[in-house]
Amino acid sequence: MSQPKTHTSEHSVAVHAPADVVYGLIADVTGWPRLFAPTVHAERVDADGNEERIRLWATANGEVKTWTSRRGLDPVGRRITFRQEVSQPPVAAMGGTWAVNAVSGRSCEVVLTHDYRAVDDDPAGLEWIERACDRNSRAELAALKTAAEARGGTAELARSFEDTVLIRGSAGEVYDFINRSDLWPRRLPHVSRVELREDVPGLQLMAMDTRAPDGSVHTTESVRVCFPDRRIVYKQTRVPALLSAHTGQWRFREVPEGVEATSQHAVVIAPDRIGEVLGAEATVAEALATVEKALSTNSRATLHLAKEHVEGRGNG
Repeated sequence: MSQPKTHTSEHSVAVHAPADVVYGLIADVTGWPRLFAPTVHAERVDADGNEERIRLWATANGEVKTWTSRRGLDPVGRRITFRQEVSQPPVAAMGGTWAVNAVSGRSCEVVLTHDYRAVDDDPAGLEWIERACDRNSRAELAALKTAAEARGGTAELARSFEDTVLIRGSAGEVYDFINRSDLWPRRLPHVSRVELREDVPGLQLMAMDTRAPDGSVHTTESVRVCFPDRRIVYKQTRVPALLSAHTGQWRFREVPEGVEATSQHAVVIAPDRIGEVLGAEATVAEALATVEKALSTNSRATLHLAKEHVEGRGNG
């Protein structure tokens, strides 16, 4: 049987930012979930000099895919090559290159190329890959341009914070309470609706309605990646009005007294929405404080209800 045919694509964008700044954003793969809309979660598996293995979870045409890739980093030439080790159907193989070409000291061009093959050269599979590759490449380059050009002003828009509660139980019991978000409407007073899909074990699509103290209801949508008994990481694909990005994770660490259950959030404020939500005089600092208070309040409520449930060995 002959090998499936290799196809190629190329996308580029001009960026008004130094080439080294842009290269650094691409090289820092753990920052991709806050940078690139399709990326849900990213991890470095191992590294040896300028060679590394990474694992990515990302959306493509409304589906969640995960794969492991090898990357070769060339900070001098500002090039990063990548090759998927094991691809997910309909992709038979995929690789490519990020190239950051300096135009001047303050501007550059980013060229993103892909080469790929479809399983069995299936036309429907090839069309799916072409569509996903084009959509994600355009979205990633646009986000890279925005982040790089606003590099000087983005730090004040971001904040990370977490809350931890000690629970006398096992990590598996606490994990199960957070994992079974489909039961939250009857377990958590601030949650009025959850729709949960888990077509692939450990990969969840979740839509949730949360009730605020003033009675208003906020709808969010998230992709969750579940690591049984250890952690659940997530990215909101539909965020509250004040945010441009929200990622987080639930972590479960067994200690002699029980389990340290932690809710961690990383958020980025959308500055153009502050006025319409909080009023024309509101500041970025006030927006961050508002978001942190709301998210921490809900997280602590969830953790304390998990504590009551596990320590009471509840079945609800």
